[in-house]
Amino acid sequence: MTTKSMCGRGLKIAAGVAVVFGAMTVLSGGRALFGGIEARAAVGNAVPFVLWFNFMAGFAYVVAGIGLVLRRRWAFWLSLAILIVTVLIFAGFGIHILRGGAHEMRTIGAMILRTGVWAMISVMAACSLGRTSSELRIQ
Repeated sequence: MTTKSMCGRGLKIAAGVAVVFGAMTVLSGGRALFGGIEARAAVGNAVPFVLWFNFMAGFAYVVAGIGLVLRRRWAFWLSLAILIVTVLIFAGFGIHILRGGAHEMRTIGAMILRTGVWAMISVMAACSLGRTSSELRIQ
């Protein structure tokens, strides 16, 4: 199997993961932000800027996934931007924790998962779409 075909297959998987992960993120974040008293209580000590980022990012995940399915070069850049902003939010969350801010341990795990998922999606997008403009016309 060639690297090109491996990248293509990986891109399809990454696109599917992005769309599903995005939809799940929007649903769970929306429930936490806009749900009833019980839904908000289940969130516990959620950090508002992390919660809002994750909810809004879910929409970007879906858009990136659709762009990856369509093999659009901008989807690579969007995936990379999602990864970078996720790392920055994670760093801010870390600072919040170091300053003694209330938080849930599961948020640490969730941010590790999000960072890892978007690192892998970005690698797959770079493998398939991150080529020079002479190899892949900018769309």
